[in-house]
Amino acid sequence: MDSTSNNDTALRCLKDTFSRNKCLLAKGKLFHVRCCAHILNLIVHNGINEIKYIVVRVRESIEFINKTDGRRLLFAEIVQQLQLPGKVLIYNCKTRWNSTYEMLACALKFQEVFPRFRDREPDFDFYPATKDWEKVKKVCDILQVFWTATHIISSSDYPTANLYLNEICRIKILLDSKTNDKDDFVRSIVGRMKQKFDKYCDECNLLMAIAAILDPRCKIRVINYCFPLIYPPHKVQVNINKVRQALYDLYDEYAEMHLSSSSGSSSSSSSQLQTGNDLANKSSGSSSSSVTHLLGMSEFLSHIATMKSVQILKNKLDIYFEDGLLIAIEDSNVDIMNLDALKWWKDTKNTRFCIECLLIF
Repeated sequence: MDSTSNNDTALRCLKDTFSRNKCLLAKGKLFHVRCCAHILNLIVHNGINEIKYIVVRVRESIEFINKTDGRRLLFAEIVQQLQLPGKVLIYNCKTRWNSTYEMLACALKFQEVFPRFRDREPDFDFYPATKDWEKVKKVCDILQVFWTATHIISSSDYPTANLYLNEICRIKILLDSKTNDKDDFVRSIVGRMKQKFDKYCDECNLLMAIAAILDPRCKIRVINYCFPLIYPPHKVQVNINKVRQALYDLYDEYAEMHLSSSSGSSSSSSSQLQTGNDLANKSSGSSSSSVTHLLGMSEFLSHIATMKSVQILKNKLDIYFEDGLLIAIEDSNVDIMNLDALKWWKDTKNTRFCIECLLIF
Protein backbone atom coordinates (compact mmCIF):
# COMPACT_ATOMS: atom_id res chain seq x y z
CA MET A 1 0.00 0.00 0.00
CA ASP A 2 1.02 3.63 -0.46
CA SER A 3 2.75 5.03 2.59
CA THR A 4 -0.07 7.19 3.96
CA SER A 5 -1.56 7.50 7.44
CA ASN A 6 -5.09 6.51 6.37
CA ASN A 7 -3.77 3.30 4.82
CA ASP A 8 -1.80 2.55 7.98
CA THR A 9 -4.97 2.93 10.07
CA ALA A 10 -7.14 0.83 7.76
CA LEU A 11 -4.57 -1.96 7.51
CA ARG A 12 -4.07 -1.97 11.27
CA CYS A 13 -7.80 -2.62 11.75
CA LEU A 14 -7.84 -5.33 9.08
CA LYS A 15 -4.77 -7.00 10.51
CA ASP A 16 -6.31 -7.09 13.97
CA THR A 17 -9.52 -8.64 12.63
CA PHE A 18 -7.77 -11.25 10.52
CA SER A 19 -5.35 -12.10 13.33
CA ARG A 20 -8.24 -12.88 15.66
CA ASN A 21 -9.50 -15.40 13.13
CA LYS A 22 -5.98 -16.77 12.52
CA CYS A 23 -6.22 -16.00 8.81
CA LEU A 24 -2.76 -14.46 8.37
CA LEU A 25 0.45 -16.24 7.48
CA ALA A 26 3.61 -15.51 9.46
CA LYS A 27 1.49 -13.87 12.18
CA GLY A 28 0.71 -10.99 9.84
CA LYS A 29 4.34 -9.96 9.31
CA LEU A 30 3.85 -9.99 5.54
CA PHE A 31 0.32 -8.58 5.48
CA HIS A 32 1.05 -4.86 5.23
CA VAL A 33 3.99 -3.81 3.08
CA ARG A 34 4.68 -0.23 2.07
CA CYS A 35 4.74 0.33 -1.69
CA CYS A 36 8.38 0.44 -2.78
CA ALA A 37 7.69 2.71 -5.77
CA HIS A 38 5.75 5.14 -3.56
CA ILE A 39 8.58 5.34 -1.05
CA LEU A 40 11.03 6.14 -3.85
CA ASN A 41 8.60 8.82 -4.99
CA LEU A 42 8.60 10.41 -1.53
CA ILE A 43 12.40 10.28 -1.33
CA VAL A 44 12.87 11.90 -4.73
CA HIS A 45 10.40 14.69 -4.04
CA ASN A 46 12.57 15.68 -1.08
CA GLY A 47 15.43 16.20 -3.53
CA ILE A 48 13.44 17.89 -6.30
CA ASN A 49 12.08 20.43 -3.84
CA GLU A 50 15.60 21.84 -3.64
CA ILE A 51 15.31 23.03 -7.27
CA LYS A 52 11.58 23.60 -7.36
CA TYR A 53 11.96 27.09 -8.79
CA ILE A 54 14.22 25.79 -11.58
CA VAL A 55 11.68 23.08 -12.47
CA VAL A 56 9.04 25.81 -12.78
CA ARG A 57 11.28 27.87 -15.09
CA VAL A 58 12.05 24.89 -17.32
CA ARG A 59 8.38 23.99 -17.60
CA GLU A 60 7.37 27.59 -18.38
CA SER A 61 10.10 27.78 -21.03
CA ILE A 62 8.82 24.60 -22.68
CA GLU A 63 5.23 25.86 -22.57
CA PHE A 64 6.28 29.13 -24.17
CA ILE A 65 8.20 27.43 -26.99
CA ASN A 66 5.50 24.85 -27.71
CA LYS A 67 2.67 27.38 -27.64
CA THR A 68 2.90 28.20 -31.38
CA ASP A 69 4.13 26.37 -34.46
CA GLY A 70 6.45 29.28 -35.31
CA ARG A 71 8.30 29.04 -31.99
CA ARG A 72 8.62 25.26 -32.29
CA LEU A 73 10.06 25.59 -35.79
CA LEU A 74 12.49 28.29 -34.64
CA PHE A 75 13.65 26.11 -31.74
CA ALA A 76 14.09 23.10 -34.08
CA GLU A 77 16.06 25.26 -36.51
CA ILE A 78 18.54 26.28 -33.78
CA VAL A 79 18.84 22.66 -32.67
CA GLN A 80 19.69 21.68 -36.23
CA GLN A 81 22.28 24.44 -36.52
CA LEU A 82 24.00 23.19 -33.36
CA GLN A 83 23.73 19.60 -34.64
CA LEU A 84 22.12 18.34 -31.42
CA PRO A 85 20.24 15.04 -31.27
CA GLY A 86 16.47 15.31 -31.04
CA LYS A 87 14.22 18.28 -31.67
CA VAL A 88 11.30 17.96 -29.24
CA LEU A 89 10.92 19.25 -25.68
CA ILE A 90 8.66 17.23 -23.38
CA TYR A 91 6.38 18.26 -20.53
CA ASN A 92 6.24 16.67 -17.12
CA CYS A 93 3.28 15.33 -15.19
CA LYS A 94 3.37 17.29 -11.94
CA THR A 95 2.28 14.27 -9.87
CA ARG A 96 4.92 11.90 -11.29
CA TRP A 97 8.51 12.68 -10.34
CA ASN A 98 9.97 10.39 -13.03
CA SER A 99 8.32 12.49 -15.74
CA THR A 100 9.86 15.58 -14.11
CA TYR A 101 13.25 13.91 -14.37
CA GLU A 102 12.60 13.08 -18.03
CA MET A 103 11.62 16.70 -18.72
CA LEU A 104 14.77 18.04 -17.04
CA ALA A 105 17.07 15.50 -18.70
CA CYS A 106 15.58 16.33 -22.10
CA ALA A 107 15.82 20.11 -21.56
CA LEU A 108 19.42 19.71 -20.39
CA LYS A 109 20.37 18.42 -23.85
CA PHE A 110 19.18 21.73 -25.31
CA GLN A 111 20.89 23.94 -22.75
CA GLU A 112 22.74 25.88 -25.45
CA VAL A 113 19.59 26.40 -27.50
CA PHE A 114 17.62 28.47 -24.96
CA PRO A 115 19.85 31.61 -24.94
CA ARG A 116 20.03 31.56 -28.76
CA PHE A 117 16.26 31.23 -28.90
CA ARG A 118 16.09 34.27 -26.55
CA ASP A 119 18.18 36.32 -29.03
CA ARG A 120 15.56 35.71 -31.73
CA GLU A 121 12.48 35.83 -29.50
CA PRO A 122 12.44 39.02 -27.35
CA ASP A 123 9.50 37.92 -25.18
CA PHE A 124 11.38 34.85 -23.98
CA ASP A 125 13.19 36.07 -20.86
CA PHE A 126 12.60 33.46 -18.13
CA TYR A 127 14.78 30.54 -19.16
CA PRO A 128 17.17 29.03 -16.54
CA ALA A 129 20.53 30.71 -16.02
CA THR A 130 23.87 28.92 -16.43
CA LYS A 131 24.20 28.24 -12.70
CA ASP A 132 20.67 26.78 -12.71
CA TRP A 133 21.58 24.33 -15.47
CA GLU A 134 24.56 23.22 -13.39
CA LYS A 135 22.18 22.38 -10.55
CA VAL A 136 19.84 20.55 -12.96
CA LYS A 137 22.74 18.41 -14.17
CA LYS A 138 23.74 17.49 -10.61
CA VAL A 139 20.16 16.57 -9.72
CA CYS A 140 19.72 14.50 -12.88
CA ASP A 141 22.90 12.56 -12.15
CA ILE A 142 21.34 11.51 -8.85
CA LEU A 143 17.81 10.97 -10.11
CA GLN A 144 18.92 8.72 -12.96
CA VAL A 145 19.51 5.88 -10.49
CA PHE A 146 16.05 6.39 -8.99
CA TRP A 147 14.50 6.55 -12.46
CA THR A 148 16.06 3.20 -13.40
CA ALA A 149 14.98 1.60 -10.12
CA THR A 150 11.41 2.86 -10.53
CA HIS A 151 11.17 1.39 -14.03
CA ILE A 152 12.45 -1.98 -12.80
CA ILE A 153 9.99 -1.96 -9.92
CA SER A 154 6.83 -0.69 -11.60
CA SER A 155 7.26 -0.94 -15.38
CA SER A 156 7.29 -4.66 -16.05
CA ASP A 157 5.10 -7.32 -17.64
CA TYR A 158 5.59 -9.73 -14.73
CA PRO A 159 6.12 -9.50 -10.93
CA THR A 160 9.61 -8.33 -10.05
CA ALA A 161 9.65 -8.42 -6.23
CA ASN A 162 12.85 -10.47 -6.34
CA LEU A 163 14.64 -7.46 -7.88
CA TYR A 164 13.58 -4.81 -5.34
CA LEU A 165 16.23 -5.43 -2.69
CA ASN A 166 19.15 -5.00 -5.08
CA GLU A 167 17.70 -1.73 -6.39
CA ILE A 168 17.16 -0.37 -2.88
CA CYS A 169 20.73 -1.36 -2.04
CA ARG A 170 22.01 0.47 -5.13
CA ILE A 171 20.17 3.64 -4.09
CA LYS A 172 21.57 3.43 -0.55
CA ILE A 173 25.11 3.13 -1.95
CA LEU A 174 24.51 6.22 -4.12
CA LEU A 175 23.18 8.29 -1.22
CA ASP A 176 26.04 7.26 1.05
CA SER A 177 28.61 8.11 -1.62
CA LYS A 178 27.15 11.59 -2.10
CA THR A 179 26.69 12.39 1.58
CA ASN A 180 30.22 13.78 1.88
CA ASP A 181 30.36 15.32 -1.57
CA LYS A 182 32.52 18.44 -1.81
CA ASP A 183 29.63 20.36 -3.39
CA ASP A 184 27.36 22.00 -0.81
CA PHE A 185 24.34 21.83 -3.12
CA VAL A 186 24.74 18.07 -3.66
CA ARG A 187 25.16 17.46 0.06
CA SER A 188 22.01 19.46 0.75
CA ILE A 189 19.92 17.45 -1.73
CA VAL A 190 21.30 14.06 -0.69
CA GLY A 191 20.92 14.90 2.99
CA ARG A 192 17.19 15.44 2.60
CA MET A 193 16.77 12.33 0.47
CA LYS A 194 18.80 10.15 2.82
CA GLN A 195 16.78 11.34 5.78
CA LYS A 196 13.60 10.16 4.08
CA PHE A 197 15.25 6.92 2.93
CA ASP A 198 16.38 6.04 6.45
CA LYS A 199 12.92 6.77 7.81
CA TYR A 200 11.20 4.20 5.59
CA CYS A 201 13.99 1.64 5.17
CA ASP A 202 15.13 1.48 8.79
CA GLU A 203 12.68 -1.37 9.44
CA CYS A 204 13.59 -4.65 7.76
CA ASN A 205 11.24 -5.41 4.85
CA LEU A 206 10.69 -9.15 5.21
CA LEU A 207 8.72 -9.59 2.00
CA MET A 208 11.35 -7.84 -0.09
CA ALA A 209 14.13 -9.96 1.44
CA ILE A 210 12.25 -13.27 1.12
CA ALA A 211 11.39 -12.60 -2.51
CA ALA A 212 15.06 -11.87 -3.23
CA ILE A 213 16.11 -15.12 -1.52
CA LEU A 214 13.68 -17.06 -3.70
CA ASP A 215 15.59 -15.87 -6.74
CA PRO A 216 17.82 -18.89 -7.54
CA ARG A 217 20.61 -16.54 -8.62
CA CYS A 218 20.77 -14.96 -5.16
CA LYS A 219 19.44 -17.19 -2.38
CA ILE A 220 20.64 -16.34 1.12
CA ARG A 221 23.75 -14.61 -0.15
CA VAL A 222 21.73 -11.63 -1.35
CA ILE A 223 20.93 -10.45 2.19
CA ASN A 224 24.48 -11.23 3.34
CA TYR A 225 25.62 -8.77 0.66
CA CYS A 226 22.91 -6.11 0.79
CA PHE A 227 22.15 -5.80 4.50
CA PRO A 228 25.63 -4.54 5.54
CA LEU A 229 25.24 -1.84 2.88
CA ILE A 230 21.71 -0.84 3.89
CA TYR A 231 21.64 -1.12 7.70
CA PRO A 232 23.98 0.10 10.45
CA PRO A 233 26.42 -2.54 11.76
CA HIS A 234 24.46 -3.32 14.94
CA LYS A 235 21.34 -4.18 12.92
CA VAL A 236 22.86 -6.29 10.14
CA GLN A 237 23.01 -9.70 11.82
CA VAL A 238 19.78 -9.07 13.70
CA ASN A 239 17.92 -8.46 10.44
CA ILE A 240 19.58 -11.41 8.69
CA ASN A 241 18.44 -13.70 11.50
CA LYS A 242 14.98 -12.14 11.40
CA VAL A 243 14.61 -12.89 7.68
CA ARG A 244 15.89 -16.46 8.00
CA GLN A 245 13.55 -17.16 10.91
CA ALA A 246 10.58 -15.63 9.06
CA LEU A 247 11.27 -17.81 6.03
CA TYR A 248 11.52 -20.97 8.13
CA ASP A 249 8.36 -20.04 10.05
CA LEU A 250 6.52 -19.43 6.79
CA TYR A 251 7.75 -22.72 5.39
CA ASP A 252 6.60 -24.56 8.52
CA GLU A 253 3.15 -23.01 8.23
CA TYR A 254 2.77 -24.27 4.67
CA ALA A 255 4.06 -27.68 5.75
CA GLU A 256 1.52 -27.77 8.57
CA MET A 257 -1.31 -26.86 6.19
CA HIS A 258 -0.19 -29.62 3.83
CA LEU A 259 -0.11 -32.14 6.67
CA SER A 260 -3.50 -31.01 7.98
CA SER A 261 -4.94 -31.53 4.52
CA SER A 262 -3.36 -34.99 4.32
CA SER A 263 -4.50 -35.97 7.80
CA GLY A 264 -8.02 -34.78 6.96
CA SER A 265 -8.13 -37.26 4.11
CA SER A 266 -6.77 -39.97 6.40
CA SER A 267 -9.38 -39.18 9.07
CA SER A 268 -12.16 -39.47 6.50
CA SER A 269 -10.87 -42.89 5.46
CA SER A 270 -10.49 -43.98 9.09
CA SER A 271 -14.05 -42.84 9.86
CA GLN A 272 -15.41 -44.92 7.00
CA LEU A 273 -13.34 -47.88 8.15
CA GLN A 274 -14.61 -47.53 11.72
CA THR A 275 -18.24 -47.39 10.59
CA GLY A 276 -17.79 -50.54 8.55
CA ASN A 277 -16.23 -52.39 11.47
CA ASP A 278 -18.96 -51.24 13.85
CA LEU A 279 -21.56 -52.75 11.52
CA ALA A 280 -19.54 -55.92 11.24
CA ASN A 281 -19.24 -56.24 15.03
CA LYS A 282 -22.95 -55.77 15.52
CA SER A 283 -23.79 -58.47 13.02
CA SER A 284 -21.15 -61.01 14.13
CA GLY A 285 -21.14 -60.28 17.84
CA SER A 286 -17.37 -59.70 17.79
CA SER A 287 -15.71 -57.89 20.65
CA SER A 288 -14.67 -54.24 20.29
CA SER A 289 -10.98 -55.13 20.61
CA SER A 290 -10.60 -55.45 16.82
CA VAL A 291 -11.88 -51.92 16.30
CA THR A 292 -9.47 -50.56 18.91
CA HIS A 293 -6.62 -52.40 17.26
CA LEU A 294 -7.42 -50.98 13.83
CA LEU A 295 -7.79 -47.40 15.12
CA GLY A 296 -4.53 -47.64 17.03
CA MET A 297 -2.67 -48.81 13.92
CA SER A 298 -4.24 -46.02 11.88
CA GLU A 299 -3.12 -43.39 14.39
CA PHE A 300 0.36 -44.84 14.49
CA LEU A 301 0.67 -44.87 10.69
CA SER A 302 -0.63 -41.30 10.54
CA HIS A 303 1.95 -40.28 13.12
CA ILE A 304 4.77 -41.91 11.12
CA ALA A 305 3.56 -40.24 7.91
CA THR A 306 3.46 -36.86 9.69
CA MET A 307 6.99 -37.14 11.04
CA LYS A 308 8.33 -38.28 7.69
CA SER A 309 6.61 -35.50 5.75
CA VAL A 310 7.74 -32.71 8.07
CA GLN A 311 11.32 -33.95 7.94
CA ILE A 312 11.34 -33.98 4.12
CA LEU A 313 9.86 -30.51 3.86
CA LYS A 314 12.37 -29.02 6.30
CA ASN A 315 15.29 -30.70 4.56
CA LYS A 316 14.26 -29.31 1.19
CA LEU A 317 14.43 -25.75 2.46
CA ASP A 318 17.91 -26.37 3.81
CA ILE A 319 18.91 -28.02 0.53
CA TYR A 320 17.75 -24.93 -1.37
CA PHE A 321 20.02 -22.77 0.77
CA GLU A 322 22.94 -25.18 0.49
CA ASP A 323 22.68 -25.69 -3.29
CA GLY A 324 24.91 -23.51 -5.42
CA LEU A 325 23.53 -20.37 -7.01
CA LEU A 326 22.10 -20.44 -10.51
CA ILE A 327 24.93 -19.11 -12.69
CA ALA A 328 25.59 -18.67 -16.39
CA ILE A 329 26.96 -21.74 -18.20
CA GLU A 330 28.36 -21.48 -21.71
CA ASP A 331 26.31 -24.35 -23.14
CA SER A 332 23.13 -23.30 -21.31
CA ASN A 333 20.16 -21.52 -22.87
CA VAL A 334 19.34 -19.70 -19.61
CA ASP A 335 19.68 -15.92 -19.75
CA ILE A 336 20.88 -15.22 -16.21
CA MET A 337 20.71 -11.44 -16.43
CA ASN A 338 17.08 -11.43 -17.59
CA LEU A 339 15.92 -14.50 -15.67
CA ASP A 340 12.22 -14.55 -14.79
CA ALA A 341 12.47 -16.05 -11.29
CA LEU A 342 8.75 -16.73 -11.14
CA LYS A 343 8.90 -18.77 -14.36
CA TRP A 344 11.94 -20.64 -13.00
CA TRP A 345 9.91 -21.75 -9.98
CA LYS A 346 7.05 -22.82 -12.23
CA ASP A 347 9.33 -24.87 -14.48
CA THR A 348 11.14 -26.56 -11.59
CA LYS A 349 8.29 -27.07 -9.14
CA ASN A 350 8.19 -30.83 -9.71
CA THR A 351 11.85 -31.31 -8.84
CA ARG A 352 12.44 -28.66 -6.15
CA PHE A 353 10.55 -27.56 -3.10
CA CYS A 354 7.81 -24.97 -3.63
CA ILE A 355 6.32 -23.14 -0.63
CA GLU A 356 3.61 -21.32 -2.48
CA CYS A 357 6.21 -18.94 -3.89
CA LEU A 358 3.50 -17.57 -6.19
CA LEU A 359 1.90 -15.98 -3.14
CA ILE A 360 5.19 -14.53 -1.95
CA PHE A 361 5.99 -13.06 -5.37
